[in-house]
Amino acid sequence: MAGTAGRAAKAMRAGHQASAGELLELVRSGRATTRGALQQATGLSRATVGQRLDRLFRAGWLREGAGGPVDSPQGGRPSITLEFDDEHAVVLAADLDTRHGRAAVVSLSGEIQAEHHGSLRIEDGPDAVLGELGRWFAELLEKAGQRADAVCGIGIAVPGPVDTDTGKVVQPPIMPGWDGYDIRGRLGRAFAEHAGIESAGGAGGTTGAGVIRSGARIPVLVDNDANLMAYGEQRTGYPDCSAFALVKVSTGIGAGMVVGGSIYRGVDGGAGDIGHIRVGADALCRCGSYGCLAAVASGGAVARRLAESGVPAASGSDVRDLLTAGHPEAMALAREAGRQVGDVLATVVTLLNPGVLMIAGDLAGTPFLTGVRELLYQRALPRSTAHLDVVTSRLGERAGLVGAGALVVEYLYAPERVEERLAALGV
Repeated sequence: MAGTAGRAAKAMRAGHQASAGELLELVRSGRATTRGALQQATGLSRATVGQRLDRLFRAGWLREGAGGPVDSPQGGRPSITLEFDDEHAVVLAADLDTRHGRAAVVSLSGEIQAEHHGSLRIEDGPDAVLGELGRWFAELLEKAGQRADAVCGIGIAVPGPVDTDTGKVVQPPIMPGWDGYDIRGRLGRAFAEHAGIESAGGAGGTTGAGVIRSGARIPVLVDNDANLMAYGEQRTGYPDCSAFALVKVSTGIGAGMVVGGSIYRGVDGGAGDIGHIRVGADALCRCGSYGCLAAVASGGAVARRLAESGVPAASGSDVRDLLTAGHPEAMALAREAGRQVGDVLATVVTLLNPGVLMIAGDLAGTPFLTGVRELLYQRALPRSTAHLDVVTSRLGERAGLVGAGALVVEYLYAPERVEERLAALGV
């Protein structure tokens, strides 16, 4: 929970009386996990801590764990530890690529309880794709043994730039028909239809449109796929890395960055769109411009060059299969693409100075990674790479799902939102 765990402590130092939401954050972050520790961290009285914890217990969000260390130096009974109850709800998560999709039921601690992967073509349009995704969600809940009313939120990763305030993609180069579409409303209605529950759509704002469950709206959060892959990978594998960058090279090329524990999106969600940096080539990109990095070094570009030489390949996933089989021409082209991407990443690394640079996506194998390292270390300043780890994905194809689930959980259990939700529950 880097980036959020210190908020309660800062508020305490400012003389603010900690809310129930801030107590929950202290417990979830592991900074204070007993009643005594919460009193010390917040300066609240024992009675006040007890009253606020009681609200969290009644909501089902906290539980008592095993006995912890004795709070008093004089000895006595071990204190009872407090734990976030990660079994009281689940999250639905989805990760869309250009030709396929992946969906899952995810626990509040990030464990995938049920998962499905299948063909979903972005070019078929949002209505059809999101309608099918709603069906997948309903079937996955049954597979996981969960009821629809256990769902507390939905997160979805899409291969395009997203205005996270509205949940709409903005001028996506590889998502025809999706620009400005109400993803939140349509996905909420599709899930409700297939799960047999009440729906509500069309609302804007940060809470998003979604499904009505027990009088409360289930939020649908939408973000760029590279952002959510980076978030999932950083949180699970590199939680102490304060500047983390992930580059996804599949049919297109995109980057996600996690800085100070939070996704860095720029002013309107356009950060990380490195696939459309001009590299001086004359190839036509799907965005309509010439010379974009994605036009010469993406999985789609490599597939096109293979097809021109008589090798059957139409997408980044086809290239991945050829690389897995050790196809020599595919390996040579992947290494060349890695060099072109590495040349651009030298600038990215110099600007961001990350501790970890992760390569993910269809081309993220040894040939491509070798090419990236060749140009990156040649072009970047030694100081920028002295403490840099260049690695490949740990979570693989699940990274976007894990990131989408984590995004929803962090949104729902942020202190200010906890207070809103407790009030809505009447506790």
